[in-house]
Amino acid sequence: MVTFALVKAKKKFEFPNTYVIVFFLIVLAAVATWFVPGGEFYKTEEGLTAFRSVPSEPQTWQVFTTLFEGFTSQAGIIVFILVIGGAFWIVNGCKAVDVGIFAFLNASKRLEAYPLLRKVGVHNLILILIMILFSLFGAVFGMSEETIAFVVVLVPLAISMGYDSIVGVCLVYVAAHVGFAGAFLNPFTIGIAQGMADLPLFSGMGYRLVCWAVLTALTIAVVLVYAARIKRRPELSPMYELDASWRKEHGDAQEKIPYFTNRSAWVSFALVWVASLVFAFAYGSGCELTFGNNPIPAPYLLWVLSGLFALVSVVALRKSVHFYILGLLGFTIVYLVVGVSAYGWYIGEISALFLGLALAAGVAAGYSANKIVQEFLAGAKDILSAAVIVGLAAGIVGILKQGMVIDTMLYALASSLGEAGKVASLSMMYGIQTLINLFITSASAKAAITMPIMAPFADMIDLSRQATVLAFQFGDGFTNMITPTSGVLIAVLGLARIPYAKWVKWVWKFILFLILVGFLLLLPTIFFSLEGF
Repeated sequence: MVTFALVKAKKKFEFPNTYVIVFFLIVLAAVATWFVPGGEFYKTEEGLTAFRSVPSEPQTWQVFTTLFEGFTSQAGIIVFILVIGGAFWIVNGCKAVDVGIFAFLNASKRLEAYPLLRKVGVHNLILILIMILFSLFGAVFGMSEETIAFVVVLVPLAISMGYDSIVGVCLVYVAAHVGFAGAFLNPFTIGIAQGMADLPLFSGMGYRLVCWAVLTALTIAVVLVYAARIKRRPELSPMYELDASWRKEHGDAQEKIPYFTNRSAWVSFALVWVASLVFAFAYGSGCELTFGNNPIPAPYLLWVLSGLFALVSVVALRKSVHFYILGLLGFTIVYLVVGVSAYGWYIGEISALFLGLALAAGVAAGYSANKIVQEFLAGAKDILSAAVIVGLAAGIVGILKQGMVIDTMLYALASSLGEAGKVASLSMMYGIQTLINLFITSASAKAAITMPIMAPFADMIDLSRQATVLAFQFGDGFTNMITPTSGVLIAVLGLARIPYAKWVKWVWKFILFLILVGFLLLLPTIFFSLEGF
């Protein structure tokens, strides 16, 4: 009885959360300052960077003060994260994204009425279109948690088409996270990582578009091959028996969201349109896009965008306010690209842009001023953990800097990896990012921890900082789809009724394939001259 009581008293092992891990790393960094020799880089009279030994400064109680210093040093990025979170919360709360995806699904299903398309393979076309859509969402605004809501829509859709629940999860969750890994405009990964690496925001987009297209195309090919095999022989699915509950269920899986257009939506449109006209009048003549080596004058671009916004908004509002809000989101992204390319916008301007999106969407939805504030704060609260982690993680580097040992560590790392060659060094960076992601799934946290170290190291071995950001993206994205520490993955599998063990058995080979492809996509950053790299 005593033995039984002791066994019952034992607590089940609980994996430490990100805060515990980061604080442990801060303490570990403080301990390192007692044992690692001090050192610093300095400029010689010839202007070269050299290393010299200096006394170290062991850290103790500074593990607490460095938290405050971390928050102050990363204040801009923290505010940026909170504003983005609040803006997307309002957009999602208006059900605009839901309506857009449901409309897409309905339009795709109507293709089955055409015999020619049915012979060509309308189901394949539907799968491709859905996966491209969600991959774009992952690549553009980092869709992750939002995929959970669509599992109960796309899993029944996949099964009704003769596939299994794994195909349904691939359509939304896998597609979005492959897009997330190969993102070209994701503020939560590229924006933060490039900011930490002191790179122009969203620079190097051309090659990232290539990476996204390659990863998305390969993912679609893998899913189509698997889906075709399951459709021919359903019993081959590892979920065949467990999917019986899905097959027995009937009815429309889509949420019924009523369409409407209120007066406040038209007010929102008028205010935003006037703002776009004022912006075009004030800055249009000096608009020069700088995607390539040579600036491209575009003096009428802002006027064209203002006219397109008016046209799209009027058409959308005649159907439903949800489509107008989707249009707001789309044009926000377009103006972000133009602002970054033509006017050098950074975190402050982009935060203001998304704050405007939040206000315009809230007004369009008919929210009162208090309701807009409440929804915005709810979104900021929802993403607060990621913002806090950025400040906490900065304390790791802060401790190492105060202890005068970070340059010593970088010098040792550069001496060892630099001799191995660029390929081996970049491979190790990629491997480190992939390994860290198994334990810390927050992209913001990993960027805050790793980029301040990886970026200067890349300079020392003559690697592009953009390559380190790309290695961070790939390392951060792929293993999200297999690590048990990912709350989004566990939630998705729970809604899809897929046991974690069965998912791992199916997906592990695909994850290894993606990791290999990611490594191959990193190689051109070493051997070729790429725009922005």
